[in-house]
Amino acid sequence: MESSKTQHQGENPGSGSGSRDAVASTDSFDLEALLAGDEKAFEQLVIQESPRLFRVIVRILGDDDEARSILQETFLQAYQRMDTFRRESKLTTWLYAIGINLARASLRKSRRLSSLEDQEVERMQPSFSRGMFVDSPVEWDPAKMAELSDRQQLVRKAIQQLPEDYKTIVILRDIEEYSTDEVAKMLDISSGAVRVRLHRARGALRKLLDSHFRMRVS
Repeated sequence: MESSKTQHQGENPGSGSGSRDAVASTDSFDLEALLAGDEKAFEQLVIQESPRLFRVIVRILGDDDEARSILQETFLQAYQRMDTFRRESKLTTWLYAIGINLARASLRKSRRLSSLEDQEVERMQPSFSRGMFVDSPVEWDPAKMAELSDRQQLVRKAIQQLPEDYKTIVILRDIEEYSTDEVAKMLDISSGAVRVRLHRARGALRKLLDSHFRMRVS
């Protein structure tokens, strides 16, 4: 298994652009063969999911080298634990949960945590009037902003400042565009908790980025 994983890791899984790679658009792996321990089926899973899973991990960590290490460890653990998959969710959801947990554990171990605390996020929540922000001069959509090449670095840095829980929610929902239910299963929390965290994270991000956008429109 190690040789096949190493070969595909060398193909630079982080080089894909956009959040909907064609390689990840359909499930081309054989689930039954995977559960039976077939190595060729697992190799196909690695090929299909490496690009997108790498992007999720590297956005959580902010470190390409560490992300590659976590990606390899994710597939290794998935292969070793395949018999624990209970079909309670999609296999890819189960796989991404492993990767996300490893990435977050790496953050805690290396103490590369956000400078923002929960109480600071609370203070950064936007004001609303009739369902709209009242203190921002421009429409703010994190998914659209992340797709604009001239703002990617700015958005990435702002996301890295968020507390771990909020950063992960924004990456999975707004950047990678997973559904609320999928994110809930990946993080082992309720759908309601996903919505609450996402709302708070978006408010904090908008505050972090607002001064830059004010300068652009002034």
